[in-house]
Amino acid sequence: MLSSKIQDALNAQVNAEIWSAYLYLSMSCYFESEGYAGIANWFKVQWKEELDHAEIFRNYIHSRSGRVELKAIDSVPTEWKSILDAFEATLEHEQKVTAMINNIYALAEAENDYATRDRLAWFVSEQVEEEESARTIIDKVKMIGDNGMGRYMLDQELAARTYTQASPLATAE
Repeated sequence: MLSSKIQDALNAQVNAEIWSAYLYLSMSCYFESEGYAGIANWFKVQWKEELDHAEIFRNYIHSRSGRVELKAIDSVPTEWKSILDAFEATLEHEQKVTAMINNIYALAEAENDYATRDRLAWFVSEQVEEEESARTIIDKVKMIGDNGMGRYMLDQELAARTYTQASPLATAE
């Protein structure tokens, strides 16, 4: 059984993951409307992954006899100044998510809730990958600068990204 503190933190994370999905869907829609189908694809894959993350947390709360409480989702931005601006916003957002995951991990450890701590270990590693991916793209965008062919090639590269379910835990109930 989950303590009320852990349950509240996990519920906040479910909502944060749904907000993240909403943000990345907004980014995908924006870049599709700007003619960057590949960048739109990259954000669409992120959208699906964030929904998976919310589902993993939701399933975990239920598996520990907890109650999921969905809250209102705040609005998200709908425009960005540039490709760089969007990916810098992505990195900043992922760093906030990392902090949230780390805080829940620390709380679980403080409360001797080792099951929750162990479930969160996957997310700790996932966040390292999320931040690294955003940094890598930021570095490429900075290298490309205003070069149209470079933006085209980056768009083509990001178009090749495919969706795979975030974790086998997503389907566990």
